Amino acid sequence: MKISVLGCGRWGSCIAWYLDKIGHDVLSCGLKDAPEFIQLKNTRHNDYLEFPESIQVSSDLGYAVNRAEIIVISISSQYLRSYFSEIAQYSLEGKTIVLCMKGVEATTGKRLSEIVGSFVDESKTPIAVWVGPGHPQDYVKGIPNCMVIDSANREVKEKLVSEFSSELIRFYIGRDLIGSEIGAAAKNVIGIAAGILDGLGYTSLKGGLMARSTQEISRLIEALGGNKMSAFGLCHLGDYEATLFSPWSHNRMYGEDFVKDKKFNKLAEGVMTSKALYKLGAEHNVDLPIVSAVYRVLFEGADIKDEIQQMFLRSVKDEF
Repeated sequence: MKISVLGCGRWGSCIAWYLDKIGHDVLSCGLKDAPEFIQLKNTRHNDYLEFPESIQVSSDLGYAVNRAEIIVISISSQYLRSYFSEIAQYSLEGKTIVLCMKGVEATTGKRLSEIVGSFVDESKTPIAVWVGPGHPQDYVKGIPNCMVIDSANREVKEKLVSEFSSELIRFYIGRDLIGSEIGAAAKNVIGIAAGILDGLGYTSLKGGLMARSTQEISRLIEALGGNKMSAFGLCHLGDYEATLFSPWSHNRMYGEDFVKDKKFNKLAEGVMTSKALYKLGAEHNVDLPIVSAVYRVLFEGADIKDEIQQMFLRSVKDEF
């Protein structure tokens, strides 16, 4: 199967490496002036992995789109709309779009599949999302994990799960596109909260964070029309180890560095996602105390310890 992976950062390069490894015809496409693309083009390796000769590397977006049966996109979620406006200049009929990033558009509160859906006819160009836990550093060592592929099109997601599954990644068929996308995006916000607790020396509180944040996100998913149980699956709770505890989690690292007043120079999707989820919570009248606290700390200059104290002083509630 001919697959073009658009985006060659940490996760995009891992996807290209993985799909080639399991036997697909893969092209990795990046922006010609981007440092990560230049490194892969010139050396065929980055800080995480090495590309075999079987993977094509190109900055020609038109060629990448036109050759592909499946177009996998792995870029910063906040740039998806502008990037897809370029992709949409080419014929996409008969191709499948697979979104491998986790976020919600901060300016509109739109899920990523909704953004792409505004450019294409989904009956002719189906859209799927690929979410769940995993780090390139583990996959290249042969450490397996489980992930989810979801889509409004049952036939498409079943085909993708069949084509993409291997001994390294066990895929499950998602049954709730809203929940899969919101849960996957929200776990990055909770990752920042976990990093803040690590930075404060409150690591033991991360158990409570996991339990309460999953409940919180389940309420939001339900309010948006999804299945609240999705928050307890691989898209959200199942991704907590990789996001709340791993030393490789950019969102956790961002939160810890924020507390320590250190600059974090890599992409942490949870920053802008906290803004988007805060907006959605207000619009749909959903109580999101943890998300709201992260938003206020990052965007309104709220004191971290005051925010934690306020959560502990909230009125008594039933756990479920």
